[in-house]
Amino acid sequence: VQLQASGGGLVQAGGSLRLSCAASGVTFSRYGMGWFRQAPGKERDFIAAISWSGGSTFYADSVKGRFTIFRDNTVNTLYLQMNSLKPEDTAVYYCAAANKIYTSRPLEYSYFGQGTLVTVSS
Repeated sequence: VQLQASGGGLVQAGGSLRLSCAASGVTFSRYGMGWFRQAPGKERDFIAAISWSGGSTFYADSVKGRFTIFRDNTVNTLYLQMNSLKPEDTAVYYCAAANKIYTSRPLEYSYFGQGTLVTVSS
């Protein structure tokens, strides 16, 4: 499984960004997908998950109501729409794939992309 995240950048607090994650080498629709993030000096946190069809989603409390995870299986791409960004959202964001059609358990994600940096200024 090859995952390539993109879309990070510098944004002011209150702004929006959309991250993308292109998958290759797999039948994308067979995998549950998720987003993690790692802030400087902190552990990697699991923030969102989506089922193979997009019909089920999970959000960590820290992003619920502000972030939306969705996918387009026709183009093998996962997305994370981030609104109302806060300085504490500053982190490297990673997309990930699990060997099952849906999971909200972070330890079940086996494949990770290289990450894209999001910086939110105050």
